[in-house]
Amino acid sequence: MARSAVSGEMDKLRSNLASVITHLVFDGVAEGALGVGLDVVGAAARLVEAGLVPVARRAKPLRQRVVSVDGEAVRSGTGRTIAVDGAFSPRGVGAGDVVVVPGLSAVTEPAVERLLSRADTARGAELLSRVSARGALVAASCSATFVLAASGLLAGQRATTTWWLAPEFARRFPEVSLCAERMVVEGDGVLTAGSAFAHADLMLGVVARVAGPSLAHMVARYLVLDERVSQARYMVIDHLRTSDPALRAVERFVAANIGRQLTLDELAKAAGASARTLARRAKVALGMTPIEFVQRLRVAHASHLLETTQASVEEVAAGVGYADAAAFRRVFRRYAGETPRGRREAS
Repeated sequence: MARSAVSGEMDKLRSNLASVITHLVFDGVAEGALGVGLDVVGAAARLVEAGLVPVARRAKPLRQRVVSVDGEAVRSGTGRTIAVDGAFSPRGVGAGDVVVVPGLSAVTEPAVERLLSRADTARGAELLSRVSARGALVAASCSATFVLAASGLLAGQRATTTWWLAPEFARRFPEVSLCAERMVVEGDGVLTAGSAFAHADLMLGVVARVAGPSLAHMVARYLVLDERVSQARYMVIDHLRTSDPALRAVERFVAANIGRQLTLDELAKAAGASARTLARRAKVALGMTPIEFVQRLRVAHASHLLETTQASVEEVAAGVGYADAAAFRRVFRRYAGETPRGRREAS
């Protein structure tokens, strides 16, 4: 049989097989993230089997499994034993399949350092690269995005991570375009999500890719999950602070001049550095530009005003340096993930 014919037969065979969603777990896995991942896929499969959601004929049935690098049980972040179905192997994983790495309990920079120095992490990163080369979609949430970045699969791509580790992520992986305010970011063959319970959003994205957005939407409704696009509203400004004295000086300068727009030259002068040096230090320490840092500080102050005063949106905008309320609304939505009015109503 000709090579093209063999290839066609193999493609036809694969199209009749179920999509396999593999949850790759490491020691320290967040039980909530793993559990919600299993529940989202399980709910999707049940809805399809019950005929409650129409799916395209080409959509494959959903199957899932839990594996570790060596096939041994792992310990969760709370110390519980998590049984697995076997060892993770690229063999049998191909186009249409998905490998998901649930969030881990590495919630501090030293913990991330320990995670990335482990032998099982290095082996897992290598295996993720291999299954990606075979056409599988690879996804990760929370600090597991560091494992995905270590595999090299995020280089030159957009990605997100848990918001309070964004500066560390940007420092370690400058080749990745970090979108820390986003809940889920889709790249070429990869999906990343923010902090631990953003894993629900990640899995809804996986279901949408594998079986269609209608099914993902129905799963969200059945499990009472909010379909959120941003984790920005959950960011605490304290986590954007840094020990860099130049950036602390910028923060104090912005606070003292919150009611007016500031130029990059003014920020650099306040920092006692050149504009180029300030930009470099902000990128290393915070994973963002000086102007983005200023905008986040303004939005944080505006959020406080919206939640604690009766000032109008226009008054709040002027109070944080925006003469144009429409421009303020755009910036606020970008960084807070909702409108100023929505923030007030939710407070």
